[in-house]
Amino acid sequence: MSEHRLTALSPVDGRYAAKADPLRPIFSEFGLIRARVTVEIEWLIALAAEPAIVELAAFNDQQIAWLRALASDFSLTDAARVKDIERTTNHDVKAVEYVIKERLLAVPALSAAAEFVHFACTSEDINNLAYALMLVEGCTKVMWPVTTELLTKLRVMAHDMAELAMLARTHGQPASPTTLGKELANVLHRLAWQLAQMREIAIPGKINGAVGNYNAHVVAYPELDWHAFAQRFVESLGLDWNPYTTQIEPHDGIAELCDAQRRINTVLIDLCRDIWGYVALGYFSQTVRAGEVGSSTMPHKVNPIDFENAEGNLGIANALLGHFSEKLPISRWQRDLTDSTVLRALGTAFAHSLIALDALQRGLNKLHPNPSRMAADLDGSWEVLGEAVQTVMRRYGLPEPYEQLKALTRGVGISRDSLREFIAGLAIPRDAKERLLALTPARYTGLAADLARED
Repeated sequence: MSEHRLTALSPVDGRYAAKADPLRPIFSEFGLIRARVTVEIEWLIALAAEPAIVELAAFNDQQIAWLRALASDFSLTDAARVKDIERTTNHDVKAVEYVIKERLLAVPALSAAAEFVHFACTSEDINNLAYALMLVEGCTKVMWPVTTELLTKLRVMAHDMAELAMLARTHGQPASPTTLGKELANVLHRLAWQLAQMREIAIPGKINGAVGNYNAHVVAYPELDWHAFAQRFVESLGLDWNPYTTQIEPHDGIAELCDAQRRINTVLIDLCRDIWGYVALGYFSQTVRAGEVGSSTMPHKVNPIDFENAEGNLGIANALLGHFSEKLPISRWQRDLTDSTVLRALGTAFAHSLIALDALQRGLNKLHPNPSRMAADLDGSWEVLGEAVQTVMRRYGLPEPYEQLKALTRGVGISRDSLREFIAGLAIPRDAKERLLALTPARYTGLAADLARED
C-alpha cells in the first residue's frame, strides 16, 4: 500500500493528520529517538564533568555545543540511520547508542569518549527519561496552550452571555432559571481547576541501572556518590527524581498525568453533550457554511457535528488514558516488557484529545445564542416560580407553603395570571407581595449573572 493518508490505519495519521501535526515531532517514533539522543548526550556531558571519572576528559564549550547539536539538530536522516542499525541489533536503544558512537568516532578529539556513551545504563534509564521529556514537551508546548485557548473562549462567552436568562432543566424537566453565561462559567471553572491540578503533577525519572541499585556504577567508580549524581542529573533535565525503582521507573507520574488529562476530557465531554442539547432546544443556532451539507437526504439540517466529533475523540482518548493509568504502574518483578509497547501509544491518546479540542473550539466559534427561543421557554414555564413563592411564604410563617405550591404547580401547567392570583391572596407584607408579583421566570436568576462574570 502507498503511504498516502487515505491508506493510514489510524485516523490520527489519516483523516485527522493535520490536526495532530503539532504533536507529531514530539510523540512519533522520530520524537522518541530524538529524546533518547538528548538523554544519552546529556548523560555523557554530565559524566565528563565529574572529576572522579578521570578516564573521560571534560569537554570544552565548543565540544559541548557540538554534542548538544546532535540532539537539537537531529533529523529524519539521522533517525533513519538509527532504524538501519536496529535491523541488525533488534534493539532500539542500542541502535541509538551506536549512532552516537559513530558520530564521536568520526571526530578525533572526541573519539576517546565513545565508550562512555550509555555508560552503566540500562535501556530503561534512557527510555524513562526520554518519555518524561516527551510528555513535558507535549503538555507545555501543545496541550496546555490549546486548553488555555479554550478557557479563554469559554470566559468570553460566559461574560458575553452572563445576563442571558434561560430555563434550567434538572432531570430534563423545567427548573429554576439560570443564565447561559453562568452555565458556561460552571464548565470554565471546572476546566481551569483540572488544568491547574495537571500542571502540578511531577514527572519523575531515574538513572540507576539494571535493577535500580547502581550495581555497575559502584563497581566501576566506588568512590563516587552515584545516588547524588543521579539526582543532580535527573533534576538538570527539569524532571523530578525518583530514588527507588526496579529496572523501570514505575510510571506513577505518567499515570497521574494521564488521569489528569482524562478528567479534563471528561469535563469537555460534559460540555459537548450540554451544548448539543442546547442546540437541539434551539437555544443556540450555528453558522451555516456555504456548500456544507448537514444530511444526505434532509437539506434543512445544520447538525452539531463539531461537538459530536469532539465527544467521540474524547471518548477514544479516555479509553487509552484509562488503560495507561491502570497498566503502566504494574510490572512483574524487576521488569517486564509490557509497558514498552503501551508507552508508544501515548501520543495517540493525546492526539485524540487535541483533535477534540480543535473540534470543540471550532464548534463554539459557530454558535449564536437565540434569546427569543430561550424567552419563549421561560414564558411558558411560570411554574418554576413556585420555589420563589413558597420560600417567601416560609419566611413569613404561612402554613404548609411547600405543600400549597406543590398542589398548585406539580405536574400541571400554570399561567402568569393563575400564579399572580395565588400570590395576591397571600397574607404577607405588601413589599414582599409586590416583589413576587413583579417576578417573571426571566428575572428569577439569582446571582447567575454576577457569578458568570467573576471567573
